[in-house]
Amino acid sequence: MILKNKAKLIRVLSTFSALCLSIIASATVLSGCRVYKEQGKTGINVLKTLKNTLIIGLPADATNLIGNMAADAPTAEITSQIYDGLIRYNRNLKIVSDLAKSWKISDGGKIITFYLRRNVYWQNGQKFTAKDVLFTYRLMINPKTPTPYAAEYLRVYKAKIIGKYIFRVVYKKPYAPALSSWGLSILPEKLLKGKNLMTTKLRSRPVGTGPYKFYKWIHGYEIILEANPHYFMGTPHIKRLIYRIVPDSSAMFLMLKSNGIDYMGLNPIQFKYESDSKKFLSRYVKYIHPSLSFTFLGYNLLDPLFKSIKVRQALSYAVNKKEIIKGALLGLGMPSYGSFMPGTYFYNKNIKKYPYNPRKALILLNEKGWHLKDGILKKNGAPFRFTILTPQGNLERLSAAEIMQQNFRKIGIKVDIRVMEWTSLISEFIMKKRFQAVLLGFTITPDPYDNASIFMSSDIVPNGLNFTSFKDAEIDSLFRKARSTFNLKKQRKYYFKIQRLIAREAPYTFLYIPYAMPVVRADINGIKPAPAGIGYDIRNWYYTGFTY
Repeated sequence: MILKNKAKLIRVLSTFSALCLSIIASATVLSGCRVYKEQGKTGINVLKTLKNTLIIGLPADATNLIGNMAADAPTAEITSQIYDGLIRYNRNLKIVSDLAKSWKISDGGKIITFYLRRNVYWQNGQKFTAKDVLFTYRLMINPKTPTPYAAEYLRVYKAKIIGKYIFRVVYKKPYAPALSSWGLSILPEKLLKGKNLMTTKLRSRPVGTGPYKFYKWIHGYEIILEANPHYFMGTPHIKRLIYRIVPDSSAMFLMLKSNGIDYMGLNPIQFKYESDSKKFLSRYVKYIHPSLSFTFLGYNLLDPLFKSIKVRQALSYAVNKKEIIKGALLGLGMPSYGSFMPGTYFYNKNIKKYPYNPRKALILLNEKGWHLKDGILKKNGAPFRFTILTPQGNLERLSAAEIMQQNFRKIGIKVDIRVMEWTSLISEFIMKKRFQAVLLGFTITPDPYDNASIFMSSDIVPNGLNFTSFKDAEIDSLFRKARSTFNLKKQRKYYFKIQRLIAREAPYTFLYIPYAMPVVRADINGIKPAPAGIGYDIRNWYYTGFTY
């Protein structure tokens, strides 16, 4: 899922290419990012014929194709190529211009004036103007709009058009995340005004301003995009992107080796044991880096089993993260202790970490009336039993769930595992809070306030990202204070305390930061590894003419 995936970040933090700022300094052979012979030295024959299509393996289908209306990574991956925001994050995860060529911040940060580009067209040929931005804003704050991102735009006091290409937002109080929030997908007013977002044809045939435009969607099979010849930053070199939907990673890898896919994310077994032959490395480029994401076990706090803090803490003590990283990830990951980006100014490393300690787990459970008898943990005669939901096609998460199942069994807890198709899991179970525990991942973004969307009580709403229903008045207050000041030292103080409180409350058992292991055909050039990974600028990729 996207925090954050938000959709605004996905071009930077793509499914296969997010890179951890705190760890990666350069793209060096194996120890950094690259595991292959340099392009041009692989012995591959060079032809003058250039390819025009890039086939990308996608582990799940999109839920819809209107930007800002979904929080899942597959949807955001696709829509990021179709839509633009006023700003975006560049290869170094810094905010730069997008549809807005520049902006001015005034009145102590309470006013942002965006000066929009004049040479931008919607993919149906209509001109982009400030009316589209105002329309998008009004759509985001409309309670009938099915979006998980409304909270950020409800902070706006006034939004108005100053001129055809000037848009201004005014806040009553300073709002530190204001600028980054305007990376949301801007939507076309003329095509969506007055439309029902649940039934409009743009859900499956979108129109944006981005580098690629929609061509075809065969649900459950593939989504095809074509290069936008009128894109304001220049037509992409690769003329067609085909997102091939393959939930099974083994099947996807076979398709890669048979030239049915050009770009995918490897799982640990594939990376370590199935892609090291000379033949494979002559045909493909492998990358490895810590992803900008974390994997967690989230508890439904509406379920009586998980209401107690001590019970949730006990569950965290009962999980062996090292065993999960070794067994499920084959060592290709690192422990996760929270949702903030490691190594950054706002990351607090001095928080409660819950080292593996089943004895400590049982002590805490005993204090809440749970006692181990004949190998079964019971309270008032009822056994401690729950189900973990996890998405289909992710072998690492399934292995992690099975290891946790064994961990919990050691303290008498019976855990069932249910693997589900992605769109059904999100729409019918997660968003409707029809679960006990869920094993998922979230994107880590450069903006620490993005964590508010999963931990503030105001986001316990339909389609909201706080689907665990976590509430803490002090954390709510600290997030409000952090967003209301531009003083970085004060922000850091608030965010440090937020992290300590989240660790204490344990609404999640934070598990690991997986390594991203994308692999790309060796005849694709223009890939430049950076803090944002490799997929932040697919529009600049091109084929060198290699063939097999």
